[in-house]
Amino acid sequence: MTSALEQGLAKDQPTDLTLVGRRRGSGSRLGLIVLLVAIAVFFILPLALVLSASLKFQSEVFTDTSFIPRDPGLENYEALFSGNAEFVRWFMNSAIVAVVGTTLVLMLTSLSAYAFARIDFPLKGPLFGLLIVTLLLPGVMFLVPQVKIVGALGLYDSLPALMLPGLAGVFGLFFLRQFFLGLPLELEEAAYVDGANRLRTFVSVALPLALPALATLAVITFLAFWNDYLWPLIICQEQCTLPPGLKSLQRQFTGDPGLVMAGAVVAAIPVLLLYLVLQRYIVQSVASSGIKG
Repeated sequence: MTSALEQGLAKDQPTDLTLVGRRRGSGSRLGLIVLLVAIAVFFILPLALVLSASLKFQSEVFTDTSFIPRDPGLENYEALFSGNAEFVRWFMNSAIVAVVGTTLVLMLTSLSAYAFARIDFPLKGPLFGLLIVTLLLPGVMFLVPQVKIVGALGLYDSLPALMLPGLAGVFGLFFLRQFFLGLPLELEEAAYVDGANRLRTFVSVALPLALPALATLAVITFLAFWNDYLWPLIICQEQCTLPPGLKSLQRQFTGDPGLVMAGAVVAAIPVLLLYLVLQRYIVQSVASSGIKG
């Protein structure tokens, strides 16, 4: 009786191999945490330096090398919004282009992606393959045709001209098509049985399930419109956006680095807010990408 009890207690006690495995697991986890913290610091440090430089006077940006400014001030931000009306116009133009452009991209790509995923039509495979091939081509190849199209439409130096090339988002088409293909077909068949047509099924069944993918695509598209530099630099003269506008601050204000850094901080705020609002859906999209069936 005693020996049986001792054997049971011995089984419950962890062996040396178990303790070694636990220690190795703890060490691996600690190493992963240290690595992730180092990566986070690597990406956050430049942003913190930009914020620090934006709180310094023009003469202190290069003389005050401390991470925290000795005499911080908001003069650069006041100069952006009070003394420089052009910056406000650049900011509003970028906001309009990014918000309206992202909304149109989500509408167009979701409809086209659902068609490629669920509807059979002639030349569906070759057409989709041709669209995918365009992803392999550099974007600068399309600049000349895009300029000619914008000029033929009479949209040169206008806000619609800044949105037009980005509306043909092949990446969004491919991304949403793959997501729609992963949705259970039985849900849509149940909607058909209840009398819903194709459009009603798309709006009521497929689109709500695709919210995580739409949120991820919205952040990517908004960031592309917001940070676009080359196309606005070519197509606009008066209706300028933030990226080329910030570049012009160096000449207009005799190269004031503090003012440019303040503009960069203001330009980063909308993107950060958008990501914080849609973070939950983005995490769901990444998590669901590994679930099959």
